[in-house]
Amino acid sequence: MTEREKSTSFGQAAAAYESGRPGYPTEAVAWLLAPVREPGRALRVADVGAGTGKLTRAVVELGADVVAIDPDAAMLASLRENVRGVPTFAGTAEDLPLPDSALDAVVMGQAWHWVDPDTGSREIGRVLRSGGVLGLIWNIRDDRVEWVRRLTAAMGGSNAEVLLATTGPRVADPLGDLEHRSWTWSRSITLPQLRDLVFSRSDVITASPEDRARIDAAVDGVVASIAELADGGAVDLPYVTHAFRARRP
Repeated sequence: MTEREKSTSFGQAAAAYESGRPGYPTEAVAWLLAPVREPGRALRVADVGAGTGKLTRAVVELGADVVAIDPDAAMLASLRENVRGVPTFAGTAEDLPLPDSALDAVVMGQAWHWVDPDTGSREIGRVLRSGGVLGLIWNIRDDRVEWVRRLTAAMGGSNAEVLLATTGPRVADPLGDLEHRSWTWSRSITLPQLRDLVFSRSDVITASPEDRARIDAAVDGVVASIAELADGGAVDLPYVTHAFRARRP
């Protein structure tokens, strides 16, 4: 299966994605938008690769006027249930259904690693006003914690984790250089949510029955070692949130 096909597989697991994936720290999202925020004026923002609306919600809560864009109709249907009143459109970072210079900001959560950075940068540069900002953000499980490291080994690393551990994201003209900040935090997660987190990953969604059985068995082995998850309990799952922003001159 191609990477493009994997990038549009998430609608098959929209409910698991909504249940298993974390939201984004408010302070990280505020940092993405800080260069274009002005007192008394609502920002015009597009959340691209919006999925079920995890990042959309955080941007709306900061007072912005938001449109949500995703290539997957099932994910957009879930978003409309989760974030009422936000207009949704089919599209990608490389082909946005938006007019020129229409936006103060474009944000993307867990998504830029699926994008061609040259084509995506040109298209995002087209829809941003002069001085506008592209904000990229990822939640990455903190593998410095031993059981989390074993969980990652059991279900396999993602494209995003590889990107952030190696070269980092890249943008191109007409966008400027990327700034980077990170935040550490944790979320309380139950066993059903943890299983949804595993199932929401593209490599698991698209796995063969044999590979899925192997992944499930490996995850079961990790889960069995976490006493906090017994009898309906919860465990703190630590994250590092990486945020990047670039301005359009």
